[in-house]
Amino acid sequence: MKTLLRNSLLQTTLIASMAIAMSSQTALANLSLPLKGDKNVKLTQKWDKTFPQSSLVEHQKVTFKNRFGITLVADVYVPKKRSSGKLQAIAISGPFGAVKEQSSGVYAQELAERGFLTIAFDPSYTGESSGEPRNIASPDINTEDVMAAVDYLGLLDLVDRNKIGLLGVCGWGGLNLSAAAVDKRIKAVATTVMYDMSRILSQGFNDSYTPEQRTKLLENLSYQRWVDAENGKPAYGSHAPSFDKAGNVVRDVRTLPEVLPENAHPITAEFFDYYRTKRGFHQRSPNSAGAWSVTTPISFMNFPQLTYIKEISPRPVLIVTGEVAHSRYFAETAYKEASEPKELVIVPGANHVDLYDKQSGKIPFDKLEAFFKSNLK
Repeated sequence: MKTLLRNSLLQTTLIASMAIAMSSQTALANLSLPLKGDKNVKLTQKWDKTFPQSSLVEHQKVTFKNRFGITLVADVYVPKKRSSGKLQAIAISGPFGAVKEQSSGVYAQELAERGFLTIAFDPSYTGESSGEPRNIASPDINTEDVMAAVDYLGLLDLVDRNKIGLLGVCGWGGLNLSAAAVDKRIKAVATTVMYDMSRILSQGFNDSYTPEQRTKLLENLSYQRWVDAENGKPAYGSHAPSFDKAGNVVRDVRTLPEVLPENAHPITAEFFDYYRTKRGFHQRSPNSAGAWSVTTPISFMNFPQLTYIKEISPRPVLIVTGEVAHSRYFAETAYKEASEPKELVIVPGANHVDLYDKQSGKIPFDKLEAFFKSNLK
């Protein structure tokens, strides 16, 4: 009788253990949604990130659609060591012109190691996500991409949908603040070395465009539409135009040069050090191996992203930037315009690209972890 009892208990224990293991695997396996025959979506199953894969995190590539019907491709990272309860989740995106295999993936995997379920996605028209023509950006569609990621997270069994936050890097910092202002499901938002893409594209670096230069830029963009319409496809080039002495727009063929000139602008050299070198190069990134459409700035020119930043309150905002980051003025403006609770963290000695990956050792992951754990309640 005792032997039968012991065998019965052992069998029950084994079955329970297997059920827990299978439940964990099934929960992760069920993260993926069907592509529904979208021929524009091509998934790379091998690990092709710019950073090594963590042994502490489960990773899976998934798909979901945004409100415009575009299929987004994302990486979901789940901590292997987790409690039986539902997890806090963070949607992570950026920089502008990067893909999920670059900076956003670095943040997503690290924060998953720290206990969060995270997702890093390719925006519409870029990376592995669908949308034609390629390498097109829009503040409306890209803000929707962020909210679609929140849609997706809120449907996962592993996630507490009342504990979802956002983290935006570089150009997606401003877009995430815009999303958080309108989407009340988002409980906390953080940015690192944020750009306001509307401001930089419509006013130039440090708001340097004269009214005449802005008009000239708009004329060039407007007439380029006829060229694109005649050709039946968009032209591609730099999304950060410069002007010659006569006030004419001067563009490079690519977002970044293949070889860095000796007299390159310091900001160009900074981006080159990440996107065009082994450190951060990725074939699918517009900034590494391609370019944005020439007319991409049009939709940003009259789109003030941070008009309603005060409406994020009473949800908390964390804005992180570098002491010597060329983008610091965007962060300081956003911090000034946001309502409490808010916090501005300036990382000593850090430039803009220092906060893209772990190479500099300057990303304040402890601060980000504490912010999200205390505010995603």
